[in-house]
Amino acid sequence: MLEEVERWLTRRSWSAADRPLDRLVAAKRGTTISVVLPALDEESTVGDIVTVIRRELMEAVPLVDELVVVDSGSTDRTPEVAAAAGARVVHRDAILPRIPAVPGKGEVLWRSLMVTSGDIVCFIDADLREFSADFVSGIVGPLLTEPDVQFVKGMYDRPLGPEFDALASGRTAGQGGRVTELVARPLLNLHWPQLAGFVQPLGGEYAARRSLLERLPFPVGYGVELGLLVDALHTVGLDALAQVDVGSRKHRHQDEQALGRMAAAIYRTAQLRLSRGHLVRPSLTQFERGEDGFVPRTYVVDTEERPPMREIGEYAARRAA
Repeated sequence: MLEEVERWLTRRSWSAADRPLDRLVAAKRGTTISVVLPALDEESTVGDIVTVIRRELMEAVPLVDELVVVDSGSTDRTPEVAAAAGARVVHRDAILPRIPAVPGKGEVLWRSLMVTSGDIVCFIDADLREFSADFVSGIVGPLLTEPDVQFVKGMYDRPLGPEFDALASGRTAGQGGRVTELVARPLLNLHWPQLAGFVQPLGGEYAARRSLLERLPFPVGYGVELGLLVDALHTVGLDALAQVDVGSRKHRHQDEQALGRMAAAIYRTAQLRLSRGHLVRPSLTQFERGEDGFVPRTYVVDTEERPPMREIGEYAARRAA
């Protein structure tokens, strides 16, 4: 298995610099590209990301055809900022209204397939700082130049930020991705060792052919990235998966309790794929200090999944039209 992973790393790992923009534009040949930003209360960052994509990948060169921000109920000015920067903004609840929406990133990504039309769909998190257009052009590059590639993840350094530097205590500073290293990577190495070569398996920056995405179920919450990666492996095989080095990813970090809930959801996503139909619905209890000591807070771990989009009648009708 190690030899297979090493061969894959040699064949299917690239840098964004390997494919200049002029080469990508020439390789499009009628292929359309949609970029989707799932957003919730990201007014401080979403405008800059939209601006960079529009300026560098839509106006300077005709690489991206469609730029959509799907808002999942922001209480700040995220929709207004995104629209002013040039994105088309769609509210999650306006998509497939006959199916009541549930909270979660995966829910937004799933619904975005209904309001985009690109042959290639690229997902970009809306909380990135110092955003580079390489995140888009680098990730979609192999899908334009390698006919056998169907799913591409971004890989990058992930600085923790100054608020965490003291915790590094002389170790390598700038190693973000705590849930990746403590939960996702061990799970993948133990149960799906073919995927052990992915540097950022939980990263929110990835692209895929629509023809693949519409065949995959989408976990509605934090488990969506792991679920899509594992299901893509089983659907199209390892050689159809790839990763591209896009540099450094800076974003807002979550606190330990939020990470705990994320870890539980990711474990549950893996568990479902290991033994479907034989599991109880889980919950996670965490503790917060109150006036009289520690107070337990119990959260249901999101376990719902949306079916492959091609099974939805409205989507099939839209594609047929």
